[in-house]
Amino acid sequence: MKLEHIGIAVKSIEERLRLWRDLFGFCFEMDEEVPEQKVRVATLDIGGVAIELLEPLSDDSPIAKFIEKRGEGLHHLSFKVDDIESKIEELKDRNIRMIDEVPRKGAHCSAIAFIHPSATGGVLIELSQKEDN
Repeated sequence: MKLEHIGIAVKSIEERLRLWRDLFGFCFEMDEEVPEQKVRVATLDIGGVAIELLEPLSDDSPIAKFIEKRGEGLHHLSFKVDDIESKIEELKDRNIRMIDEVPRKGAHCSAIAFIHPSATGGVLIELSQKEDN
């Protein structure tokens, strides 16, 4: 597994781009909506690992609920895997609590699944497999 991106929950991508792109000089790569997750994603390249700014598209979005409960900030770490179904089964076999036992559609044409933070010391971990794998 390899760290692929760091997800940061934000109220406004435009406001936070001023910090990440304009102040720190990170390269803005793309902006995408993921209706299945009710989120807008802006991706910044920071040299091999990306930062994803996650803006809710609606009040019932998981990101909106996160911001309401915890405020803006670090949401998750995402690790690239070659075979997401096998990795989910491996984790379940090791009694690791999963949020997603079946992959779902994520940003950048990927399949994703989340490990429950109770299994990782409070850190939300995303597993991600690109469609072309």
